[in-house]
Amino acid sequence: MKIVVCIKQVVDTDDIKWTKNNTIDRDGVESVINPCDMLALETALRIKDIDKSTHITAISMGPLQAQSALKTAIAMGCNEAYLLSDKKFSGSDTVATSKALSSAIKFICPDFDLVICGQFASDGDTAQTGPSIAQKLGVEQITYVTELKPFEIPAFKIVAIRKADELVEVVEAPLPALICVAESPYLPRDIKIDGYITAQNYDVKILSAEQIGLDASCVGIKGSPTWVSRAFRAVNNRENIILKDLEIIDVVKILSSSISEMKGEDFTGGDYERG
Repeated sequence: MKIVVCIKQVVDTDDIKWTKNNTIDRDGVESVINPCDMLALETALRIKDIDKSTHITAISMGPLQAQSALKTAIAMGCNEAYLLSDKKFSGSDTVATSKALSSAIKFICPDFDLVICGQFASDGDTAQTGPSIAQKLGVEQITYVTELKPFEIPAFKIVAIRKADELVEVVEAPLPALICVAESPYLPRDIKIDGYITAQNYDVKILSAEQIGLDASCVGIKGSPTWVSRAFRAVNNRENIILKDLEIIDVVKILSSSISEMKGEDFTGGDYERG
C-alpha cells in the first residue's frame, strides 16, 4: 500500500508569542508537529506494522525549518519526506494550501492508495485542508476518524470508525481515499535510536511551486480568497462568583435574573416550587 501523510509544523501552543499586529510571532519560538498530524502518522505506521510492504511518504509545506518535522516523521518510520518550500507559498490560506499539497501528491505519488491528514491544525483549527485535498484529488473522504478497522491485504477499501456528535459511525470507502484523523486510542510511538540515526542521515527533498506545476497566481496571498481582518487574544471579562448552601428556589431566582440581564428579557415572573 502507498500512503501519503500530510503534516504541518506549528508553534508550540505552550509558547505562543504575539506581534504588535496580533499575529503569531514565529521567530525564536519552538515549533512542533501538529498534534492531530502525529496521530495521522501513527495511523499510517500501524498499517505498515501489518503490511511490511507499505510505503509511507510524508509531505509538509512551510519554511525550511519544517525539515525538522519531516525528519521526525522519518525517524518514526516513514520512507521518504518532501517539503514544499517557496516564497510563493507565503500567506496561503486553506484553499491555496490544499491546492499545493494535492498538486504535490499528484507529482510525487500519483498512484497513492491512501492520504492521511490530521483533522485540525492547532494554529488554525479550520478542519478544511484535508477535505479540500480530497476534493482536488477526486477521491472519497472520511473525516473525524478515530481508528481504522483491520483490512485484508491487498486492500481495496478501508473501514473507519468516526465520531459524529454523540454517535460513533462505521464508514466504508473504496481506495484510493483520504481520511482525517481527529482522535486515536493509540499514542504516537516512541522513536528508537535507529530511527534517529536514519533521520540524521536523511536529506528532505525540497520542492518549489514551479516543480509541482503551480504559478504564483494559484498559491500564496494571490491564490487565497480568504483573509484575516483582525486577530486578537480572547479575554475573559466575566466575574465568577461561587455561592454555597442555597435553597433551590434561590438558585432559580439567581439564574433567572442572570439570563434576563443577558437577553434583556424577563424570566422572573411566575411561581417556582422547590424540587
